[in-house]
Amino acid sequence: MRFVSITSPHSERPNSVTMTMLWVIIALAPGGVAMTWYFGWGIVIHMLLASAAAVIAEALVMKLRGRPVMPAVSDLSAAVTALLLAIALPPLLPWWLTVLGTVFAIVVAKHLYGGLGYNPFNPAMIGYVLLLVSYPVEMTAWLPPIMLNQHPLDFAQTLTAIFGGGLPAGLQWDALTMATPLDEMRNQLNQNRMISEIRQSTLWGDFGGRGWEWVGNWYLLGGLILLYKRVISWHIPVSMLGAVLVMAMLFHFLDQESHPFGLFHIFSGGTLLGAFFIATDPVSAATTKKGQLIYGACIGFITYIIRHWGGYPDAVAFAVLLMNMAAPTIDYYTQPRVFGQRSTGDD
Repeated sequence: MRFVSITSPHSERPNSVTMTMLWVIIALAPGGVAMTWYFGWGIVIHMLLASAAAVIAEALVMKLRGRPVMPAVSDLSAAVTALLLAIALPPLLPWWLTVLGTVFAIVVAKHLYGGLGYNPFNPAMIGYVLLLVSYPVEMTAWLPPIMLNQHPLDFAQTLTAIFGGGLPAGLQWDALTMATPLDEMRNQLNQNRMISEIRQSTLWGDFGGRGWEWVGNWYLLGGLILLYKRVISWHIPVSMLGAVLVMAMLFHFLDQESHPFGLFHIFSGGTLLGAFFIATDPVSAATTKKGQLIYGACIGFITYIIRHWGGYPDAVAFAVLLMNMAAPTIDYYTQPRVFGQRSTGDD
């Protein structure tokens, strides 16, 4: 089982799976609080909804498989999958889509392959991609951050919107939602506008979108917590972020009015969340140290390629899933040399 491989990202943690998952949840907290502050109560509601759906789905599947329910539920792996999916969803996404994505992630992406430790793909990203491909309109209807939101919804109004699809009188969905910074930058560039013109809008902060870049900062803090507690190693986050930055800066220097500054891609979308919390999944990622560097760098390159030339503005989920398929091959060709092993041709 690759989860306990001696070269896995989590191998240096002597504690149980439960403790590892607990630290992931703790590290996610700063970013989750920041997202709630900037985008409203919908983030919390989706977290609770997805967590409940994940635990129930996990319990039912284990029951059907004739396996003990409590060990599977109490290891917190289902909760981590639910939280990672929930924070990637638009705040006012209909409740049934959140449940659908979560159940698909647990039942199909995780247990269809044998459960924790056997799934070749990141379950949260499988659920996210299912929803994004199947319901692109709903999955791209994000609220503006609090400083730009002219119609903030309170908790009761958010509940009504998520579970009943209703909005306060006189308010339409088009007036309430807006494109993400990655979407907006892409749309403006497609209209042949220059970066200097685009960034005159109040949407933009120092590097990314206002509010969004601060959410990225808090996920960065969470990632540093994971590194400090040795829950993950630095190889995948550093190589992924480095690859995104190198690609972005290269094209920026070639044409500064057509390609945003490199840090825009770091602090926009799911780059920081993906680098520390998703790409480092100990089951579906590469496990050798050299392999992790290759794996992370490829995710970074693919993320930029899809963002620039592909059909989706934020490509972290697709990049991770594509490299999940390549992880076993990368591990095969990057196995460390065994102490005392002699190369072919030695006497």
